Amino acid sequence: MNSLNSIRPARSDWQRSVVYQIYPRSFCDSNGDGVGDLRGITSRLDYLQQLGVEVVWLSPIYASPNDDNGYDISDYRAIMPEFGSMADFEQMLAAMHARGIRLMMDLVVNHSSDEHEWFRQARSSRDNPYHDYYLWAEPKADGSPPNNWEAAFQGSVWQWNQPTGEYYLHMFSPKQPDLNWENPRLRAEVYALMRFWLDKGVDGFRMDVINMISKPWAADGSLPDAPVVREGFLQPGFGMTCNGPRLLEFLREMRREVLDHYDTITVGEAPLATVQQGRDITHPETGALDMLFQFEHMDLDSVGGHVMGKWAAKPLDLRDLKRTMSRWQDELHGRGWNSLYLSNHDQPRPVSRFGDDGRYRVESAKMLATWLHGQQGTPYVYQGEELGMSNVAFERIEDYRDIESLNFYRVATGERGWTPDQAMAAIHTKGRDNARTPMQWDASAQAGFSSGQPWIGLNPNAAEVNAEQALADPESVFHYYRALIALRQQCPVLVHGRHELLLPEHAQVYAYTRRLGDECLLVLCNFGATEVAAGLEPALAARPAERLLGNYPGPSQPELAGLTLRPYEALMCWLR
Repeated sequence: MNSLNSIRPARSDWQRSVVYQIYPRSFCDSNGDGVGDLRGITSRLDYLQQLGVEVVWLSPIYASPNDDNGYDISDYRAIMPEFGSMADFEQMLAAMHARGIRLMMDLVVNHSSDEHEWFRQARSSRDNPYHDYYLWAEPKADGSPPNNWEAAFQGSVWQWNQPTGEYYLHMFSPKQPDLNWENPRLRAEVYALMRFWLDKGVDGFRMDVINMISKPWAADGSLPDAPVVREGFLQPGFGMTCNGPRLLEFLREMRREVLDHYDTITVGEAPLATVQQGRDITHPETGALDMLFQFEHMDLDSVGGHVMGKWAAKPLDLRDLKRTMSRWQDELHGRGWNSLYLSNHDQPRPVSRFGDDGRYRVESAKMLATWLHGQQGTPYVYQGEELGMSNVAFERIEDYRDIESLNFYRVATGERGWTPDQAMAAIHTKGRDNARTPMQWDASAQAGFSSGQPWIGLNPNAAEVNAEQALADPESVFHYYRALIALRQQCPVLVHGRHELLLPEHAQVYAYTRRLGDECLLVLCNFGATEVAAGLEPALAARPAERLLGNYPGPSQPELAGLTLRPYEALMCWLR
């Protein structure tokens, strides 16, 4: 094995750690070409160390034509030239390990790029040995696609391939053909590329849409139609491909063939995963992965079954969030492990989505962090979240870069009756580019991200919201996150304590306790912009409390009886 393996930090305490996600294109540009790169990441590792980060998840850096910003991989063993070289990667990894930071790579193996050599070969002939690395189907009698599924990025999931006279399956872009996990040769290829990176010293993987690798094949070898939920249109195909019949079998094989032979940290992205699947996949003895990203809480502010999908936004009902999160907290306790997140490269900024990015930006960013980090599981911090970065509202569709947003705008305005203003409002609210604007390092012309023109526009608030300002201000969102991360290292109750939801029907206050042995921690969060009575039950409110952390000034021993929470106030305290 590579010598880097011998110096990487031990995994044994991974449950105490917080994971920081880097979207490399937008993190830090070292050479002025407007695109973030590996040397840029290396140059900012001291910042992550100061924050207290012990694990980094790095979005894809592999060779890619960038149809979906790196989630379409053309060579799993090569670095995208825009990001640097393999030597740059090895230098970055060594610098992380020297600071006690472990690295999780993004593993994208539900699909590849159509420019991968496997697919170039596969599409050339039905007799090619690589043809069975992908998923193919005959057209219907009239030549139309085999079923009614709509792709995540609009249009049919089926793309015609003239040389073989077949359709191939792509759940995302036509340039992202799905891989055939039923083929043991394909699985062996995947395991080999995983070993390639683990032998270099990588510490684990975040696995992109990993619960889509097992498809729901019918007895006749077809993929069935999806139920009709929106008349006159293609139907959502996602629900048909998640959590297929051989998923756990494939993941257990991956664990047996690869993961059990290395010191790894793993998390699987699992849209539409159920609590039972969460337990099955993350069970410490019989499961396959350490954690899952579930999406139930990410769907609560969209109108279910709407023809516009996630873009049809609605206000969040806090009671729905309580029911969802507490179910995952309760059901996985001792039988699995949660991933805790409010943002990533695919989600809007949480302070804009669930808080207030205006008057109460700082307060609501700290409140949301308190709410998240106080629960059981591994918290994930997406770059800039620790600064309270907010959504961006570009005025023109031409200013956006994300394939999902661009395709949505075209379909919404051209086929589904929305005006351009309605479509742009939806993109401002739910678009993925909200999370992809450059990291705001300082108040300079390009926010310290680059000396050149960034690949995507900056958020106009970079002069006021940036790392330089935050580091200098002891009351900043950054220093609050730093305190929360340190608490996980110091308080076993935050790691292992049982979660108990309080006030389940309160429309504004989210309250819960964490208990471990004789220790009891209380977390109170006001999700609104008005003052509100905490409303704790008398027996609990009568207990002496010792303040541990809060986002407003307050007494060291707060009186819980009759307590009023200020706008977006968060309070974490010991109950004695």
